[in-house]
Amino acid sequence: MNSTATPHIGRKISRIRELRGMKQEALALELGVSQQTVSHMEQSETLEDDKLNQVAKVLGVSKEAIENFSEEMAINFFNSFQDSSKGTFNNHCTFNPLDKLMESHEENKKLYERLLESEKEKNTYLEKLLDRK
Repeated sequence: MNSTATPHIGRKISRIRELRGMKQEALALELGVSQQTVSHMEQSETLEDDKLNQVAKVLGVSKEAIENFSEEMAINFFNSFQDSSKGTFNNHCTFNPLDKLMESHEENKKLYERLLESEKEKNTYLEKLLDRK
């Protein structure tokens, strides 16, 4: 276990996953584990570094972002966006939010398609098992 992990890493993973709009099942699919395993991870106070790195990669953040995450910091981050342009639209965003939304939508579609394919494979396997009996 990581001895330098900040308190309750599982809750932080859970909150970041929720902020990313990702369900436990989707995270589990990407990690190649069961939903129950993800649930157990999110209840754990600590997590091994290699597993934390895998989770961070899937969530699209750094390991340090998970370790240092706090609700207060997230709220302060979003509250720091102020329009001080005095009449002109002047945000400091370096990406188009609509592009990010569409990318997220496409990723969700891909995840759904992989999940659907996995379910089809599972059903085929179960049908073969039933046919043997």
